[in-house]
Amino acid sequence: MATVILLRHARSTANGSGVLAGRSSGVGLDERGQAQATALVSRLKDVPVAAVVSSPLQRCEETLAPLLADRELEAVAEPDVSEVDYGAWTGKALKDLFSEPLWAVVQQHPSAAVFPEGEGLAHVQARAVAAVRAHDARITEEHGPGAVWVLCSHGDVIKAVLADALGVHLDGFQRIVVDPCSISVVQYTQTRPFVLRVNDNGGDLTGVVPQAPPQEEPSSDATVGGATGT
Repeated sequence: MATVILLRHARSTANGSGVLAGRSSGVGLDERGQAQATALVSRLKDVPVAAVVSSPLQRCEETLAPLLADRELEAVAEPDVSEVDYGAWTGKALKDLFSEPLWAVVQQHPSAAVFPEGEGLAHVQARAVAAVRAHDARITEEHGPGAVWVLCSHGDVIKAVLADALGVHLDGFQRIVVDPCSISVVQYTQTRPFVLRVNDNGGDLTGVVPQAPPQEEPSSDATVGGATGT
C-alpha cells in the first residue's frame, strides 16, 4: 500500500483565540499559520507527492495552497476527514467548556463522548479511518505501492486515525499530540499499519519515502530488533 502524510492544517485564527472552531465557516489561517503553510513547500521538497486529499474546510485549503501551486496538483475534497461536528460546542471559548460535564468524558472516555447536537468521537474515528484507507487503496492502485500522498485534516481527526494505526483504543487518543501544521506518517500494509512519524514539526522527511522498488508491495513484517534506518 501507499504511504500517507497526515498533515494538520496550519495555525488558524481560532487556534490563536482559544475558540473551538469546529465546522464554522470563515475560519482561515492567522499570520503564523500562513508562514507555516509557505514553509511546507520546502519541508516536503524531497518527498515525491503523488496525490493530495483534504478536508473541505477553509483552513485546510489555505494550508495546502502553496504546496499545490508548487507541485501543480489539485486536492480531492473528502468530507469524511472534515472536522468533528462539535454541535452546540461550536464557536465557544475553550475556557468556557472546561466546566461542562462532557469535558471530563472527552478527556477520560472519549469513545463514549457525543457532542450535543453534534457527533460522537467514535463515529469520527470510523468515518475518518474508512476514508483514509479507501483513498490509500485508490492511490496505490493509480500510482503504485511506492506512492506517497498527503491528507490535510484536523487535530482530533488525525489523532483518531493515528490511534487506529497504533492499535490504541480510542480512549487513549488524548495521549497523542498533533500540533498545527505538524506531520504524522502512516504506511499501510496487508496486515498492519506502520507509524513512521508523529507530530513532526520540521524534521527531515526523506526517510518516509519507501525504499523498495516502486512496484514492490511494502512488507507487513516488523524488523526484529528495531528499524535500521535504511
